[in-house]
Amino acid sequence: MNVEFYDPEDEQKTTVATAVWDGADVTVTASDQAIRDALARAFRRSAVAVDDASLRRLGTSGDVVIQPGNLEWFRAVANGRATTESGLSARFVPGLEAGGFDPAAGYRRFDEQLERLDARTR
Repeated sequence: MNVEFYDPEDEQKTTVATAVWDGADVTVTASDQAIRDALARAFRRSAVAVDDASLRRLGTSGDVVIQPGNLEWFRAVANGRATTESGLSARFVPGLEAGGFDPAAGYRRFDEQLERLDARTR
C-alpha cells in the first residue's frame, strides 16, 4: 500500500513525500530531508492508539492500541501520527496496478488469485 503526503495549503496537492508498506517494512521517500526525517520518525515501530469503533469490542469505548507490524498499523500511523507530526495531509493510492476481475480465471480460488496478482508486482 502506498501513501502520498501533500501540503494541505497547496491548491495543486502536489506530492511532497511517499510512504510504501511492503508487508514488513515502511519505506519513506521525500526530496526534503526535514520531511523525510519527520515521516520516518512517525513511522517508527511503536504502538499507536486510535479511536476507531470498528476495532473495539461491543459495548466498549475509548482508544484501541494497534501493535506495529501489519497493514492496520500502517494505515493508523499514516492517518494519525504521520499527519500530526509532519503537518502534511495523507492520501492512499493503490500499490497494485495490474490485475482486476477476470471471468476466465474463475476456476482459481480467491486466495490463489491474490497470490498470483501479488507475485507479478515483485
